[in-house]
Amino acid sequence: YFRVVVLEHTKKTKGEFLELLGSYDPHKKALQAQKERIEYWISKGAQISPTVNNLLVNYKYWDKSKMASWKPKSKSKTKEAGGIKPAPAKKLTSESGEILNAEARSETPATESQSEAPSAEAVTANI
Repeated sequence: YFRVVVLEHTKKTKGEFLELLGSYDPHKKALQAQKERIEYWISKGAQISPTVNNLLVNYKYWDKSKMASWKPKSKSKTKEAGGIKPAPAKKLTSESGEILNAEARSETPATESQSEAPSAEAVTANI
């Protein structure tokens, strides 16, 4: 159950309001609103929220276009961060179950991408 209210922008949405303009019951999908009072407050400079605007459009209270009431998640943030997290590094062990020391790990050949890419220290030094 939601209320359609008029309130000052400095007030909390669940607090004090100037006027109750209607209500919406999502379970019954029923909207009760005072169209004349809504138009009055808009004429006085009140701004309607996108969600209330879309409800009024859906229930044919007026013939305005719908507004975007939510922002889609940005995919660029996940691409910049590398998307998928790399798997945790596994410990190298010998056949007998002993953990290999650093010298044994350094004997493994490095991949081409690791040897060609400059280190972070070299990049910052060039700037």
